[in-house]
Amino acid sequence: MERAEKLKRKKMHIVVGKRKHLQMQRKEELSHNIRYISKVPVKLVMDTDFLKVHPEDPLTTLIENLKGEETSAVVVDEKNRLLGFITMKDLLHFFSPPRRYSIVGLGLLKRYTLNRASRVEDIMVTKPITIHIDDNLGHAIKLMIETGKHHLPVVDGEKHVHGILEVKDIIRLIRIVSV
Repeated sequence: MERAEKLKRKKMHIVVGKRKHLQMQRKEELSHNIRYISKVPVKLVMDTDFLKVHPEDPLTTLIENLKGEETSAVVVDEKNRLLGFITMKDLLHFFSPPRRYSIVGLGLLKRYTLNRASRVEDIMVTKPITIHIDDNLGHAIKLMIETGKHHLPVVDGEKHVHGILEVKDIIRLIRIVSV
């Protein structure tokens, strides 16, 4: 009986040992893939099909064009150089009532300021955090974590916009390499 129990324990140890070995091997592969991800150029992952608007465009046009997965817009000049950036969160801030010292009617007044005269320039972030087109995802991830930004316009040295890098683009890549 003792011998049978020893054999059972030995088999169990071998099975557990194989499982641990496979888990360690999988962790090592994932670790390698994650190191690889940090070296991937931003230009391979960024979204090149993004919403572009101009500062003088009406806010109503911006709102109409934010559809589906569109969660941000790049504000450019006629030469496609970055002038500003708008996310849906920026748009929501435009409609939020004042937090302190609110006067009856002030919140309503702010809400009614969106009319045909309201322009993109009224709500755009004029100095957005950007990433250079030649940077890698390691730098982009660090920048996103440090700043809390989920969207980064991708620009070159002359501030021409080439795309937008979003957290979802990086997660999509991580999903692909970790399967």
